[in-house]
Amino acid sequence: MFGFKRIVIAQNERGLLLKDRSIEKVLLPGIYRIFDIAGRFEVVKFDLVQPRFSFRLADYLINEKPALVDQYFELVELGDYQVGLVYQKDKLIDLLAPNSRQLYWKGFADFRVEVQDIRDEFALAADKVGPLARARAGDLPGELLNAAYIAEVADNMRGLLIVDGELRAELRPGLYAYWKYNRAIKVEQIDLRQQAMEVQGQEILTRDRVSLRVNLSAQYQVIDAVAARNQLVNFSDYLYRELQFALRQVIGTRNLDALLANKGELDAEIFRLVSAKLDDLGLSLRSVGVKDVILPGEMKVILNQVVEAEKVAQANVIKRREETAATRSLLNTAKLMDDNPTLMRLKELEVLEKVTEKVDKLTVFGGLEGVLKDTVQIRLNT
Repeated sequence: MFGFKRIVIAQNERGLLLKDRSIEKVLLPGIYRIFDIAGRFEVVKFDLVQPRFSFRLADYLINEKPALVDQYFELVELGDYQVGLVYQKDKLIDLLAPNSRQLYWKGFADFRVEVQDIRDEFALAADKVGPLARARAGDLPGELLNAAYIAEVADNMRGLLIVDGELRAELRPGLYAYWKYNRAIKVEQIDLRQQAMEVQGQEILTRDRVSLRVNLSAQYQVIDAVAARNQLVNFSDYLYRELQFALRQVIGTRNLDALLANKGELDAEIFRLVSAKLDDLGLSLRSVGVKDVILPGEMKVILNQVVEAEKVAQANVIKRREETAATRSLLNTAKLMDDNPTLMRLKELEVLEKVTEKVDKLTVFGGLEGVLKDTVQIRLNT
């Protein structure tokens, strides 16, 4: 029919009738004929698959058409510290930021809006953290993934929750999520496992003015993450410097010979000095050990010469001691033979046996007595 527009609104749709670009009424499912010879009417259709009402005149509708809003829409208005979670059939379909308002079409079963006050409690509920942290693209509204700060604290770690620059809580291993609205949030993680530290190549003078280069190894552990973070900007740098200072202090008060003779005492003294400074800082020093004491080239030559001279002197002392013992043994043997003729005779026979081993042929005169008396004679000079 001339001048009439035929409008069809399906069962899954709603229509918004505009006259002169202003909202007139809401069209429910059905067939409508609108006389519009001057083109003053317009119908905007909305698919109810998306219950959120997104239209340029939404604020006008809220402010100027409250009756229409009450009849056809759900209005959600949030304060500065409120977040809205919109569910349909227990599935999260939308997120509303603080200080916002939004219209949703009425008529949906199991449609609800959960409002959370985040002024003081800004952590997401435990049942929402897992799905949020492991959501894939398209599973949750993009606004939700951007609005939440997600942190996973690993085993053997401690998390420190920092809100607007202030330490708020210590977090044990687990999964956490926090709203980022109206605040800056981050989680610092501190390793509680035992860690190694190497203090390399420290040039130090001993008390007797010998230059050494010393390498030190230490094992330490964070036992109180909050104390370590609150009192130290960087606890590993602090510990490194304290080990340096203690090493210089201990070596500077000892001679080279004392250092080389007892490294264990050196380790114990460094451990004592550094441990005393860590008691209230949340750190524990587990062990300290001097790995290498490196001497200059010329000092190595001098020490090698000293060691060589000491070893030669020790060898000479041992040699003289053995010679003295042998001489004393011979003297004791001679005294025994002098007092005992039988022993003298046995010694003569022993010598005779050794002589005969080296003689090819021996002619004997005077019988056995001649052999014993004339062939071998041991004379003692008195």
